Amino acid sequence: MKKLLFLACLFLSACLGPPPDRFSSPGRSANNPELPPASSANHNVANHSAMPRPPAETSQGAGNAPYDLQFIDTMTAHHQGAVDMARLAETRAQHPELKQFAAGIVGDQEREIARMKGLRDKLFAESAKAVNDGFPGMTHGMGGMDVARLETLRGNEFDIEFLKQMIPHHEGAIEMAKDMQKQDAQSELKELAGAIITAQEAEIKQMQGWLGQWQEH
Repeated sequence: MKKLLFLACLFLSACLGPPPDRFSSPGRSANNPELPPASSANHNVANHSAMPRPPAETSQGAGNAPYDLQFIDTMTAHHQGAVDMARLAETRAQHPELKQFAAGIVGDQEREIARMKGLRDKLFAESAKAVNDGFPGMTHGMGGMDVARLETLRGNEFDIEFLKQMIPHHEGAIEMAKDMQKQDAQSELKELAGAIITAQEAEIKQMQGWLGQWQEH
């Protein structure tokens, strides 16, 4: 009788399997339905990494840097955003006049970037980077930039979207430059700010004219 009882216990133990390990970490399985499957988690990470990043980010301690240095570094980052968009238009734009216009932006703003870097070396050679995303005109100018979207477009659709992004970008640069002119700043920077205002106001008028024409087609 005892032998039969022992065999019955062995049989039940085999059927039920080993007891769960209460010290093990919960895994992603049917026994843990509240946890997402591994494939879902990986998908979310991939999507997050593919999200567009802002063209410029505030440097640590930028708000405490001298105003002139903030202007140089912030306007340099702003100009670089325009150069990146314009280089795309040089090859993607449908209208020849827009391609030529974009090439002009690249040339003019790269020269101004070089000038600002020269002034930085002269005035603030040992200073940490001071890009300030909260600077006047920066949010206006950079907030609507979406190079990833431009890369998906072709033909007249590209041209219209380029103009819609570049016009506010120029407006942001003008706002920043006008703020510079109100400050007790280096005369060379005020001169540069005046040149930026004159050039980009004229370019905005040209872009607005094209936008009105090309949207009608």
